[in-house]
Amino acid sequence: MANNVGKKVVVGMSGGVDSSVAALLLKQQGYQVQGLFMQNWQNEPGEVCTSEVDFKDASKVCDSLDIPLHRANFSDEYWDRVFKEFLSEHEKGRTPNPDILCNREIKFKSFLDYAFKIGADHIATGHYARLIKRDGKTILMRADDLNKDQTYFLHEVKESEFAKCLFPLQDLSKDEVRRIAEENNFINYDKKDSVGICFVGERNLRDFLKRFISFKPGNIKDSDGFVLGEHPGALLFTQGQRQGLNVGGVKDKSELPWYVYDKSIELNEVYVCQGGSNPLLMSSGLIMEPMKWINAGLEPESLDCEVQVRHRGKPVECNAVFKKDEVEIKFKEEIRAIAPGQSAVLYSNNQCLGGGIIAKSIQV
Repeated sequence: MANNVGKKVVVGMSGGVDSSVAALLLKQQGYQVQGLFMQNWQNEPGEVCTSEVDFKDASKVCDSLDIPLHRANFSDEYWDRVFKEFLSEHEKGRTPNPDILCNREIKFKSFLDYAFKIGADHIATGHYARLIKRDGKTILMRADDLNKDQTYFLHEVKESEFAKCLFPLQDLSKDEVRRIAEENNFINYDKKDSVGICFVGERNLRDFLKRFISFKPGNIKDSDGFVLGEHPGALLFTQGQRQGLNVGGVKDKSELPWYVYDKSIELNEVYVCQGGSNPLLMSSGLIMEPMKWINAGLEPESLDCEVQVRHRGKPVECNAVFKKDEVEIKFKEEIRAIAPGQSAVLYSNNQCLGGGIIAKSIQV
Protein backbone atom coordinates (compact mmCIF):
# COMPACT_ATOMS: atom_id res chain seq x y z
CA MET A 1 0.00 0.00 0.00
CA ALA A 2 2.88 2.33 0.77
CA ASN A 3 3.78 2.60 -2.90
CA ASN A 4 0.23 3.74 -3.68
CA VAL A 5 -0.07 6.49 -1.08
CA GLY A 6 -0.37 9.87 -2.73
CA LYS A 7 -0.88 8.44 -6.21
CA LYS A 8 -3.99 9.91 -7.76
CA VAL A 9 -6.43 7.64 -9.59
CA VAL A 10 -9.49 8.90 -11.45
CA VAL A 11 -12.17 6.21 -11.69
CA GLY A 12 -14.76 6.25 -14.43
CA MET A 13 -17.99 6.19 -12.36
CA SER A 14 -21.03 4.99 -14.30
CA GLY A 15 -23.46 4.73 -11.40
CA GLY A 16 -23.22 0.95 -11.60
CA VAL A 17 -21.94 -1.53 -9.06
CA ASP A 18 -18.71 -2.43 -10.89
CA SER A 19 -17.18 1.06 -11.01
CA SER A 20 -18.37 1.70 -7.43
CA VAL A 21 -16.52 -1.33 -6.08
CA ALA A 22 -13.48 -0.46 -8.20
CA ALA A 23 -13.31 2.94 -6.48
CA LEU A 24 -13.69 1.34 -3.04
CA LEU A 25 -10.90 -1.19 -3.66
CA LEU A 26 -8.50 1.48 -4.90
CA LYS A 27 -9.15 3.62 -1.85
CA GLN A 28 -8.50 0.61 0.39
CA GLN A 29 -5.21 0.11 -1.47
CA GLY A 30 -4.07 3.59 -0.45
CA TYR A 31 -4.66 5.52 -3.66
CA GLN A 32 -5.97 9.07 -3.68
CA VAL A 33 -9.21 8.35 -5.52
CA GLN A 34 -11.47 10.69 -7.46
CA GLY A 35 -14.46 9.83 -9.64
CA LEU A 36 -15.45 11.05 -13.08
CA PHE A 37 -18.96 10.70 -14.47
CA MET A 38 -19.04 10.88 -18.27
CA GLN A 39 -22.10 12.18 -20.07
CA ASN A 40 -21.82 11.04 -23.65
CA TRP A 41 -25.30 11.40 -25.06
CA GLN A 42 -27.37 14.57 -25.27
CA ASN A 43 -30.97 13.67 -24.49
CA GLU A 44 -33.68 15.47 -26.39
CA PRO A 45 -36.49 17.30 -24.54
CA GLY A 46 -39.10 14.89 -23.25
CA GLU A 47 -36.79 11.87 -23.26
CA VAL A 48 -36.30 9.87 -20.09
CA CYS A 49 -32.82 10.83 -18.96
CA THR A 50 -31.29 7.68 -17.51
CA SER A 51 -27.93 9.45 -17.22
CA GLU A 52 -29.34 11.66 -14.46
CA VAL A 53 -30.37 8.58 -12.48
CA ASP A 54 -26.90 7.10 -13.00
CA PHE A 55 -25.23 10.36 -11.96
CA LYS A 56 -27.24 10.45 -8.72
CA ASP A 57 -26.23 6.85 -7.96
CA ALA A 58 -22.58 7.66 -8.67
CA SER A 59 -22.81 10.76 -6.45
CA LYS A 60 -24.24 8.81 -3.52
CA VAL A 61 -21.50 6.18 -3.76
CA CYS A 62 -18.77 8.84 -3.95
CA ASP A 63 -20.29 10.63 -0.96
CA SER A 64 -20.23 7.40 1.04
CA LEU A 65 -16.56 6.88 0.08
CA ASP A 66 -15.77 10.55 0.78
CA ILE A 67 -14.21 11.05 -2.65
CA PRO A 68 -14.87 13.92 -5.08
CA LEU A 69 -16.88 13.31 -8.25
CA HIS A 70 -16.20 15.28 -11.43
CA ARG A 71 -18.65 15.45 -14.32
CA ALA A 72 -17.60 15.82 -17.95
CA ASN A 73 -19.69 16.09 -21.10
CA PHE A 74 -18.19 14.16 -24.01
CA SER A 75 -21.38 14.09 -26.10
CA ASP A 76 -19.78 15.99 -29.02
CA GLU A 77 -16.85 13.57 -29.10
CA TYR A 78 -19.22 10.60 -28.85
CA TRP A 79 -21.31 11.88 -31.75
CA ASP A 80 -18.33 12.62 -34.00
CA ARG A 81 -16.12 9.64 -33.20
CA VAL A 82 -18.55 6.86 -32.24
CA PHE A 83 -22.13 7.48 -33.29
CA LYS A 84 -21.42 8.68 -36.85
CA GLU A 85 -19.41 5.51 -37.49
CA PHE A 86 -22.17 3.43 -35.88
CA LEU A 87 -24.73 4.89 -38.30
CA SER A 88 -22.40 4.60 -41.29
CA GLU A 89 -21.85 0.90 -40.62
CA HIS A 90 -25.61 0.29 -40.37
CA GLU A 91 -26.14 2.09 -43.67
CA LYS A 92 -23.66 -0.31 -45.27
CA GLY A 93 -25.74 -3.21 -43.98
CA ARG A 94 -23.22 -4.25 -41.34
CA THR A 95 -23.74 -4.86 -37.63
CA PRO A 96 -21.37 -2.58 -35.68
CA ASN A 97 -20.46 -2.89 -32.01
CA PRO A 98 -20.57 0.62 -30.50
CA ASP A 99 -19.13 -0.56 -27.17
CA ILE A 100 -15.81 -1.29 -28.88
CA LEU A 101 -15.76 2.15 -30.52
CA CYS A 102 -16.79 3.77 -27.26
CA ASN A 103 -13.95 2.15 -25.33
CA ARG A 104 -11.42 3.16 -27.97
CA GLU A 105 -12.56 6.75 -28.46
CA ILE A 106 -14.17 7.80 -25.16
CA LYS A 107 -13.36 5.62 -22.16
CA PHE A 108 -9.66 5.29 -22.96
CA LYS A 109 -9.04 8.49 -24.92
CA SER A 110 -11.30 11.40 -23.95
CA PHE A 111 -11.51 10.12 -20.36
CA LEU A 112 -7.76 9.57 -20.19
CA ASP A 113 -6.99 13.06 -21.51
CA TYR A 114 -9.42 14.65 -19.03
CA ALA A 115 -8.08 12.66 -16.08
CA PHE A 116 -4.48 13.62 -16.72
CA LYS A 117 -5.42 17.28 -17.10
CA ILE A 118 -6.71 17.17 -13.51
CA GLY A 119 -3.53 15.55 -12.27
CA ALA A 120 -4.17 11.81 -12.41
CA ASP A 121 -1.35 9.27 -12.22
CA HIS A 122 -3.70 6.53 -13.41
CA ILE A 123 -7.23 5.98 -14.62
CA ALA A 124 -9.37 3.03 -13.57
CA THR A 125 -12.61 1.42 -14.69
CA GLY A 126 -14.89 -1.36 -13.56
CA HIS A 127 -14.07 -3.60 -16.52
CA TYR A 128 -13.52 -7.31 -15.95
CA ALA A 129 -10.05 -7.65 -17.48
CA ARG A 130 -6.47 -8.12 -16.32
CA LEU A 131 -3.32 -6.15 -17.11
CA ILE A 132 0.14 -7.59 -16.57
CA LYS A 133 3.67 -6.42 -17.29
CA ARG A 134 5.85 -8.67 -19.46
CA ASP A 135 9.21 -7.79 -21.02
CA GLY A 136 8.51 -4.09 -20.48
CA LYS A 137 5.12 -4.29 -22.18
CA THR A 138 1.59 -3.93 -20.80
CA ILE A 139 -0.38 -7.05 -21.75
CA LEU A 140 -4.18 -7.39 -21.76
CA MET A 141 -5.32 -10.72 -20.32
CA ARG A 142 -8.73 -12.26 -19.71
CA ALA A 143 -10.27 -11.66 -16.27
CA ASP A 144 -10.54 -14.44 -13.69
CA ASP A 145 -14.32 -14.49 -14.18
CA LEU A 146 -14.44 -15.75 -17.77
CA ASN A 147 -18.21 -15.40 -17.82
CA LYS A 148 -17.86 -11.63 -17.29
CA ASP A 149 -14.57 -11.15 -19.16
CA GLN A 150 -14.73 -7.92 -21.19
CA THR A 151 -11.47 -8.05 -23.11
CA TYR A 152 -13.46 -8.56 -26.33
CA PHE A 153 -14.71 -4.97 -25.96
CA LEU A 154 -11.21 -3.65 -25.20
CA HIS A 155 -9.20 -5.04 -28.11
CA GLU A 156 -8.92 -1.69 -29.97
CA VAL A 157 -7.45 0.18 -27.00
CA LYS A 158 -3.72 0.85 -27.39
CA GLU A 159 -1.01 -0.51 -25.11
CA SER A 160 0.09 3.06 -24.35
CA GLU A 161 -3.35 3.70 -22.84
CA PHE A 162 -3.49 0.41 -20.95
CA ALA A 163 -0.12 1.32 -19.41
CA LYS A 164 -1.86 4.14 -17.51
CA CYS A 165 -4.90 2.09 -16.48
CA LEU A 166 -5.94 -0.07 -13.52
CA PHE A 167 -8.60 -2.80 -13.51
CA PRO A 168 -9.34 -3.42 -9.80
CA LEU A 169 -11.95 -6.13 -10.52
CA GLN A 170 -9.59 -8.43 -12.40
CA ASP A 171 -9.55 -11.10 -9.66
CA LEU A 172 -13.24 -10.93 -8.74
CA SER A 173 -16.45 -12.55 -9.89
CA LYS A 174 -19.63 -10.55 -10.36
CA ASP A 175 -21.16 -12.21 -7.28
CA GLU A 176 -18.17 -11.14 -5.20
CA VAL A 177 -18.46 -7.57 -6.49
CA ARG A 178 -22.14 -7.42 -5.52
CA ARG A 179 -21.36 -8.90 -2.09
CA ILE A 180 -18.68 -6.25 -1.46
CA ALA A 181 -21.09 -3.52 -2.55
CA GLU A 182 -23.83 -4.80 -0.24
CA GLU A 183 -21.42 -5.10 2.71
CA ASN A 184 -20.49 -1.45 2.18
CA ASN A 185 -24.12 -0.35 1.92
CA PHE A 186 -23.87 0.88 -1.66
CA ILE A 187 -27.32 1.78 -2.91
CA ASN A 188 -26.59 0.14 -6.27
CA TYR A 189 -25.41 -3.26 -4.99
CA ASP A 190 -28.29 -5.01 -6.79
CA LYS A 191 -28.63 -2.61 -9.73
CA LYS A 192 -29.01 -4.55 -12.95
CA ASP A 193 -26.26 -4.44 -15.53
CA SER A 194 -26.72 -1.89 -18.29
CA VAL A 195 -27.55 -3.16 -21.77
CA GLY A 196 -28.18 -1.51 -25.10
CA ILE A 197 -26.16 0.97 -27.10
CA CYS A 198 -23.10 2.15 -25.19
CA PHE A 199 -23.95 5.41 -23.35
CA VAL A 200 -27.24 5.78 -25.24
CA GLY A 201 -29.06 3.33 -23.01
CA GLU A 202 -31.84 0.83 -23.32
CA ARG A 203 -33.87 1.77 -26.36
CA ASN A 204 -35.72 -0.07 -29.07
CA LEU A 205 -32.96 -0.12 -31.68
CA ARG A 206 -35.37 -0.12 -34.62
CA ASP A 207 -37.29 2.93 -33.39
CA PHE A 208 -34.06 4.67 -32.43
CA LEU A 209 -32.36 4.14 -35.80
CA LYS A 210 -35.44 5.37 -37.67
CA ARG A 211 -34.62 8.84 -36.32
CA PHE A 212 -31.39 8.84 -38.33
CA ILE A 213 -31.76 6.35 -41.20
CA SER A 214 -34.53 5.83 -43.75
CA PHE A 215 -35.84 2.28 -44.07
CA LYS A 216 -37.87 0.69 -46.85
CA PRO A 217 -39.91 -2.51 -46.61
CA GLY A 218 -38.79 -5.44 -48.73
CA ASN A 219 -39.12 -9.17 -49.24
CA ILE A 220 -38.13 -11.97 -46.89
CA LYS A 221 -37.07 -14.97 -48.99
CA ASP A 222 -36.01 -18.53 -48.29
CA SER A 223 -32.96 -20.17 -49.87
CA ASP A 224 -35.05 -21.25 -52.88
CA GLY A 225 -36.07 -17.66 -53.60
CA PHE A 226 -39.67 -17.98 -52.45
CA VAL A 227 -41.15 -14.87 -50.80
CA LEU A 228 -42.26 -15.69 -47.24
CA GLY A 229 -43.14 -12.23 -45.96
CA GLU A 230 -42.13 -8.60 -45.73
CA HIS A 231 -39.57 -6.86 -43.54
CA PRO A 232 -39.50 -3.16 -42.48
CA GLY A 233 -35.91 -2.63 -43.68
CA ALA A 234 -33.03 -5.00 -44.44
CA LEU A 235 -30.62 -2.78 -42.48
CA LEU A 236 -32.40 -3.77 -39.26
CA PHE A 237 -31.62 -7.49 -39.50
CA THR A 238 -28.47 -9.40 -38.72
CA GLN A 239 -27.19 -12.93 -39.25
CA GLY A 240 -28.63 -15.42 -36.80
CA GLN A 241 -31.58 -13.20 -35.88
CA ARG A 242 -34.87 -14.91 -35.11
CA GLN A 243 -37.00 -12.17 -33.55
CA GLY A 244 -38.98 -9.74 -35.66
CA LEU A 245 -39.31 -11.86 -38.79
CA ASN A 246 -42.97 -12.73 -38.33
CA VAL A 247 -42.54 -15.76 -40.57
CA GLY A 248 -44.33 -18.92 -39.55
CA GLY A 249 -46.82 -21.52 -40.66
CA VAL A 250 -45.44 -21.64 -44.19
CA LYS A 251 -47.18 -24.20 -46.40
CA ASP A 252 -45.15 -27.37 -47.02
CA LYS A 253 -42.52 -26.27 -44.51
CA SER A 254 -41.70 -27.72 -41.10
CA GLU A 255 -42.51 -25.99 -37.83
CA LEU A 256 -38.84 -25.21 -37.13
CA PRO A 257 -38.15 -21.51 -36.40
CA TRP A 258 -36.75 -19.24 -39.11
CA TYR A 259 -33.39 -17.43 -38.86
CA VAL A 260 -31.67 -14.79 -40.95
CA TYR A 261 -28.66 -16.26 -42.75
CA ASP A 262 -27.94 -13.37 -45.13
CA LYS A 263 -29.30 -10.12 -46.57
CA SER A 264 -28.84 -7.87 -49.60
CA ILE A 265 -28.76 -4.14 -49.00
CA GLU A 266 -28.72 -3.47 -52.74
CA LEU A 267 -31.92 -5.51 -53.29
CA ASN A 268 -33.30 -4.72 -49.80
CA GLU A 269 -33.97 -8.42 -49.20
CA VAL A 270 -33.58 -10.63 -46.13
CA TYR A 271 -32.82 -14.33 -46.58
CA VAL A 272 -33.94 -16.89 -44.02
CA CYS A 273 -33.57 -20.59 -43.32
CA GLN A 274 -35.10 -23.03 -40.84
CA GLY A 275 -33.43 -24.47 -37.77
CA GLY A 276 -30.81 -22.99 -35.49
CA SER A 277 -28.10 -25.37 -36.78
CA ASN A 278 -28.94 -25.04 -40.48
CA PRO A 279 -25.75 -25.29 -42.61
CA LEU A 280 -26.57 -21.89 -44.13
CA LEU A 281 -25.90 -20.36 -40.70
CA MET A 282 -22.52 -22.04 -40.28
CA SER A 283 -19.10 -20.73 -41.30
CA SER A 284 -15.70 -22.44 -41.59
CA GLY A 285 -13.81 -19.16 -41.49
CA LEU A 286 -13.93 -15.42 -42.07
CA ILE A 287 -12.17 -12.53 -43.73
CA MET A 288 -11.53 -9.54 -41.51
CA GLU A 289 -10.11 -6.10 -42.14
CA PRO A 290 -6.44 -5.45 -41.19
CA MET A 291 -5.50 -6.55 -37.70
CA LYS A 292 -5.24 -3.94 -34.94
CA TRP A 293 -2.56 -5.26 -32.59
CA ILE A 294 -2.62 -4.16 -28.96
CA ASN A 295 1.14 -4.65 -28.65
CA ALA A 296 3.43 -3.62 -31.48
CA GLY A 297 6.10 -6.02 -32.70
CA LEU A 298 3.96 -9.15 -32.97
CA GLU A 299 3.18 -9.22 -36.66
CA PRO A 300 3.64 -12.76 -38.01
CA GLU A 301 2.67 -14.01 -41.45
CA SER A 302 0.41 -16.60 -39.83
CA LEU A 303 -0.58 -17.60 -36.33
CA ASP A 304 -2.31 -20.51 -34.62
CA CYS A 305 -4.48 -18.99 -31.91
CA GLU A 306 -8.10 -18.64 -30.80
CA VAL A 307 -10.76 -16.38 -32.30
CA GLN A 308 -13.88 -14.98 -30.62
CA VAL A 309 -16.56 -13.39 -32.82
CA ARG A 310 -18.93 -12.01 -30.18
CA HIS A 311 -18.94 -11.10 -26.49
CA ARG A 312 -19.35 -14.29 -24.47
CA GLY A 313 -18.95 -16.25 -27.67
CA LYS A 314 -17.02 -19.50 -27.44
CA PRO A 315 -13.33 -19.04 -28.35
CA VAL A 316 -12.49 -21.36 -31.24
CA GLU A 317 -9.06 -22.56 -32.31
CA CYS A 318 -8.03 -21.15 -35.65
CA ASN A 319 -5.25 -20.30 -38.06
CA ALA A 320 -4.91 -16.65 -39.03
CA VAL A 321 -3.02 -15.58 -42.15
CA PHE A 322 -2.09 -11.89 -42.15
CA LYS A 323 -2.11 -10.24 -45.57
CA LYS A 324 -1.55 -6.61 -46.52
CA ASP A 325 -5.20 -5.54 -46.59
CA GLU A 326 -6.99 -8.34 -44.73
CA VAL A 327 -6.70 -11.34 -42.44
CA GLU A 328 -7.99 -14.76 -43.47
CA ILE A 329 -9.04 -16.89 -40.52
CA LYS A 330 -9.89 -20.60 -40.78
CA PHE A 331 -11.63 -22.25 -37.83
CA LYS A 332 -10.91 -25.68 -36.35
CA GLU A 333 -14.68 -26.00 -35.80
CA GLU A 334 -17.63 -24.22 -37.38
CA ILE A 335 -19.02 -20.99 -35.93
CA ARG A 336 -22.67 -20.05 -36.21
CA ALA A 337 -24.17 -16.75 -37.41
CA ILE A 338 -21.13 -14.59 -38.12
CA ALA A 339 -22.18 -10.98 -38.76
CA PRO A 340 -20.11 -8.62 -40.94
CA GLY A 341 -19.38 -5.42 -39.03
CA GLN A 342 -18.85 -7.23 -35.75
CA SER A 343 -15.32 -7.82 -34.46
CA ALA A 344 -13.17 -10.92 -34.55
CA VAL A 345 -10.75 -10.87 -31.61
CA LEU A 346 -7.67 -13.10 -31.37
CA TYR A 347 -6.32 -14.68 -28.19
CA SER A 348 -3.30 -16.77 -27.25
CA ASN A 349 -3.10 -18.40 -23.80
CA ASN A 350 -5.75 -15.93 -22.53
CA GLN A 351 -3.78 -12.93 -23.85
CA CYS A 352 -5.87 -10.60 -26.00
CA LEU A 353 -3.75 -9.88 -29.08
CA GLY A 354 -6.17 -7.50 -30.82
CA GLY A 355 -8.64 -7.94 -33.64
CA GLY A 356 -10.47 -6.42 -36.56
CA ILE A 357 -13.82 -5.87 -38.22
CA ILE A 358 -15.36 -8.89 -39.92
CA ALA A 359 -15.73 -8.23 -43.67
CA LYS A 360 -17.42 -11.52 -44.59
CA SER A 361 -17.79 -15.10 -43.49
CA ILE A 362 -16.46 -18.14 -45.34
CA GLN A 363 -19.22 -20.68 -45.79
CA VAL A 364 -18.76 -24.33 -44.94
